[in-house]
Amino acid sequence: MAAASTDIKQNLWAFGTRQVVYAAIGAALYGVFSWATNFLALPAAGNVSLRPAVAIPMFFGVAFGPLVGFFSGFVGNILGDFLSGWGFYWNWSLGNGIMGLIPGLMAAAVVSFRHQGTIIKAIIYVVIAVVAGMLFASLTEIVVSGIDFSTAIIGYFWPTALSNIINGVILVPILMVAYDSVVNRSGR
Repeated sequence: MAAASTDIKQNLWAFGTRQVVYAAIGAALYGVFSWATNFLALPAAGNVSLRPAVAIPMFFGVAFGPLVGFFSGFVGNILGDFLSGWGFYWNWSLGNGIMGLIPGLMAAAVVSFRHQGTIIKAIIYVVIAVVAGMLFASLTEIVVSGIDFSTAIIGYFWPTALSNIINGVILVPILMVAYDSVVNRSGR
């Protein structure tokens, strides 16, 4: 098991130097990889792009805790949107932060990143996180942009939620197993 997971078992909400470093790495990775795929617009969806990188804050949450996951998603989304020239959308950045935070709530319960039960639990947390984060971001568009409820759900929520669920359900377990292999090989 990773040293980070041992720290999390002691205090799920810790945010010391180690967590700041993990959060910065997660945010940088998410921002750059989001920028790299932001040109992949989903058809018939308002300003929604295909972002496989969305798995990064979710994984960082599972591996390093909810605050690291939140920071990775929130700051990473700001960075990705900035690099893409889209500006700052606080509600979408907060929604991405939520997508990193919720999987982080299971971090203290991680037995092994390869354990089937842990992977299944991570998938469940990923789905809940995407629904919560993207529902928040989509519904706040009613106030922020003046769109109607139907547009918020059909034009924003469903395309982003489905895309992010697919990316998260596939990529988070892959990242967990890969991370476990690296940690075990390094002897930590």
